[in-house]
Amino acid sequence: MASAAASGGPGGAPAGGPGGPQRDRINRGPGRVLIGVYGLFALAATARAGFQLATKFHQAPLAYLLSALAGLIYIVATIGLSTANRAVAVACCSIELVGVLAVGTASLAYHSAFPDATVWSGYGQGYGFVPLVLPVLGLLWLWRTRRHEPAP
Repeated sequence: MASAAASGGPGGAPAGGPGGPQRDRINRGPGRVLIGVYGLFALAATARAGFQLATKFHQAPLAYLLSALAGLIYIVATIGLSTANRAVAVACCSIELVGVLAVGTASLAYHSAFPDATVWSGYGQGYGFVPLVLPVLGLLWLWRTRRHEPAP
């Protein structure tokens, strides 16, 4: 009787197949740094938005709700990346990129609608533009680690 190791992977799956070493690498190597940054932003954005919503929602409801949305997206992206759920990670990074571009542009064009900063206002200027760069890095990492299907 052959062992799982002798057959190439856990549960007897061949190497490179489901459960094998090529299963998905998005949460390994540099992906772990990406997960850490997303986790940090999830915590920062959610905590800031929670405080703002609880204490001064009436001052800038749009800004605070957008910060809460950003925090939620960072949380789901962190989970998607850490569990190697490629579909969730791609969706979150894409939504995040569209969000930071849309909110960044709107916050500059309609400054009066954003009396207080959001995570994404000014393209993430208050966070050193990391909110603008992070989804691009995330999408590049997901593209770089995509599975290559063998040619027929």
